[in-house]
Amino acid sequence: MSNIEKKAITKRYQKIALVGYVGLLILMPVWLLWLMPREGYSTGFVIGLYIVPLLLPLKGFIQDKPYTYAWANFIVIIYFLHGFTSLWIAEGELLFVLLELLFASCMFIGCTYYARYRGQELGLKIRKLKDELAEEKAAFEDKE
Repeated sequence: MSNIEKKAITKRYQKIALVGYVGLLILMPVWLLWLMPREGYSTGFVIGLYIVPLLLPLKGFIQDKPYTYAWANFIVIIYFLHGFTSLWIAEGELLFVLLELLFASCMFIGCTYYARYRGQELGLKIRKLKDELAEEKAAFEDKE
């Protein structure tokens, strides 16, 4: 973790991201394994598809790495897809579907803005392609 102090807005978005993350981490196994298990799906399949992906960013969240928050958005897309699909097909599970979409939205918004603001505080930048190309061109021309 960095010694650079977080601004209030950064802390707020981190809390939003973590509420969404923990919410999904609790909701998915409770919903899909205990309350309404899926017919024809093995426990291993449900764990592998809906729970293991949520464990991937855990270490980076604990270590407070902005890059982890940024790439965790790729994982949250799984839960958006599942939630929106379930709106059409899962009769009688509307509460769980809406909770999934709420937690996924919180995680997505929180992770996006936390990575942005914390990255700015730490001075992290993604280099622009034109700068990369100019640097490569200069290095190539120096060799000739």
